[in-house]
Amino acid sequence: MNLSAKTVVLIAIGAALYGIGGLPMFGIPVFANTTLKPAMAVLALFSVLFGPLVGFLVGFIGHWVTDMFAGWGVWLTWVLGSGLVGLIIGFYPKITRGRLEMGEFTKFDFSLFVFLAFLGNVIGYGCSAYLDSVLYAEPFTKVMAQLTIIAAGNTLLIAIVGHYILTSMAKRKQQSYNLKEAD
Repeated sequence: MNLSAKTVVLIAIGAALYGIGGLPMFGIPVFANTTLKPAMAVLALFSVLFGPLVGFLVGFIGHWVTDMFAGWGVWLTWVLGSGLVGLIIGFYPKITRGRLEMGEFTKFDFSLFVFLAFLGNVIGYGCSAYLDSVLYAEPFTKVMAQLTIIAAGNTLLIAIVGHYILTSMAKRKQQSYNLKEAD
């Protein structure tokens, strides 16, 4: 794998923003060991803008940073889950064939964005919940409750913040995409 300097910098910035933004002081506790983190919007936006590899690494490294600074130790199962969320949302530009870059953000594009956010949360944190149950003997009902609450909460948060930012980006891109040289 050969990453450009720009990609490495993007991953570092995204992971730092997601990692620090994921700390408990910035989140809303919603269940046992479960916090709704506004930083999920950072993960979703980096994934949408820079693709699945950047999304995975921002989620993976960023969640690792959160766990390290929060002081509860690194939960690799949930670190992996955040990476998978970023990976799945990162397929958005490929599926839409880069329409956002051309200044297009339709209702279908928004629906796809929300669907990928939901799918990413269910698959990513579903793996985390399953692994916690198998590896750490966490009660299955507890991890499934965590999964349900987090998948729904994260998807809602990502949809609200993402709609505003992606709509604004599309408008800005449309303005620059339609620039023409003066005669």
